[in-house]
Amino acid sequence: MNKITNKILLLMLSLCMVVTMAGCGSNSASSSSDTGSVSSSTASQSASSNTVNSDSVGSVPKYSGEASITINNNVPKFTKKQLASAKSYQKYGKLDNYGRATSCIACIGKEIMPTTKRGSIGMIKPSGWHLVKYDFVDGKYLYNRCHLIAYELTGVDGKSHYLAQNLVTGTRYMNIEGQLPYENMTTEYIKSTGNHVLYRSTPIFIGDNLLCSGVHMEAESIEDNGKGIKFNVYCYNVQPKVVIDYATGDSHLFSDKSTASSSNSSNSVSNASTSSSGKNTYVINTNTKKFHKPSCASVKQTLAQNKKTVHETRTQLINEGYSPCKRCNP
Repeated sequence: MNKITNKILLLMLSLCMVVTMAGCGSNSASSSSDTGSVSSSTASQSASSNTVNSDSVGSVPKYSGEASITINNNVPKFTKKQLASAKSYQKYGKLDNYGRATSCIACIGKEIMPTTKRGSIGMIKPSGWHLVKYDFVDGKYLYNRCHLIAYELTGVDGKSHYLAQNLVTGTRYMNIEGQLPYENMTTEYIKSTGNHVLYRSTPIFIGDNLLCSGVHMEAESIEDNGKGIKFNVYCYNVQPKVVIDYATGDSHLFSDKSTASSSNSSNSVSNASTSSSGKNTYVINTNTKKFHKPSCASVKQTLAQNKKTVHETRTQLINEGYSPCKRCNP
């Protein structure tokens, strides 16, 4: 009788062990699945934060004759959340401490496109602005007030309080040969289909340069998942035959002697008024915390007790809490 009882007990113990092991296996599988889910989520978040900034300009080759090049195999880096809605909007980043435009994004549809001709924009002088002519440049003027998002797309002109945030100093070449083809393509698509396009434009500045080295443009049509419009490009802010100092916006005609500065034009600092130490003469307003070129009209309007002449670098003044005058763009 005892032997039978012992056998029954052993059989029951074995069954319990099998059930327990099966349960452990089930929990292990569940744990593995949960871990996989977390890994997937982490990867997605990492990808969504991968945006283009000035540091990534290093991967863009120097200008070699093409007004624009593709980035990331021409695939924009929008997130699924950004592409999920076809509701029109437009957002413009604030000017930075140097008075430079930052980035703009818009979901563009017919409902926000302009129906009238563009108004004046001449009241804005973007960072690095110079009024200079070269006879061989189309229209003669080297620089244009270039919209980051074209007027034909969102209707931003002098009547909009977004204008300053949507303009950069760009060469005629970048405006017409670089940006315009993509702007026209996007406009024609929206007008012909009635669909929406997610559009982002970001000027790329190196260090504290006042002139951007180029503009990064991305766009993707929403309703057809990018079948109609999809591009990710970098447009070079250059002008053939002209050497540009991106630190100030100064320029001069290309010659054999200027080959060296031309090849490194996006990083060159050739302002003749700058001393070997990199310092300049500025007039600061201790009341408004602005700094100006000595020739700026605002200097004459500044009270004597608030006016002070200094010999420092732009970076030093900005670090001291001063901001550049938008009138003279020092």
